[in-house]
Amino acid sequence: MQNIDRRIKYILFDQKTLESKITELSDWVNSTYEKIDDDLIIVGLLKGSLPFLAQLIKTVKVDFLLDFMILSSYDGKEHSSGSVKVVLDLANDIKNKNVLIVEDIIDTGRTMQKVVNLLQSRNPKSLKVLTLLNKPSGRKVDFEPDNFGFIIKNEFVVGFGFDWKEKMRQLPYIGVLKDEEFKK
Repeated sequence: MQNIDRRIKYILFDQKTLESKITELSDWVNSTYEKIDDDLIIVGLLKGSLPFLAQLIKTVKVDFLLDFMILSSYDGKEHSSGSVKVVLDLANDIKNKNVLIVEDIIDTGRTMQKVVNLLQSRNPKSLKVLTLLNKPSGRKVDFEPDNFGFIIKNEFVVGFGFDWKEKMRQLPYIGVLKDEEFKK
């Protein structure tokens, strides 16, 4: 049994479960993009997607370029502020390219809606969204990813890239933060 951080109420997904699901998702990437030439760009949304993205690309067999964006809407708080700002934009031109956005979680949908609208305006050949966690109960806008790992309830999760005040990303599992941590 793995050690559980004292700030965690319970574990939602352990490391083995995450790795198994991510292998399934990389199989989806392989089958979705197997017939394209060399025009796939995988866009990781930092910082939260990093562990998911790193695990995902280990078993992606199709060629791709890797790029990143940093967006902010939480500003260290429990809930999204509703205002999404682009902190770091893409380095690559995505015109006439197949673009796969890799995200850690889709909650309100505002961030993803902004990213998709922004990237669509750059005329990619295709644009798809893959997220590890999907939280439809938190939606403030109408948005659904093309694929996802798990649906979760309206809980605040940490670990495996998910943070609380920029900490706890290193946990090898995804857990629910104890309520008393929000008061600190």
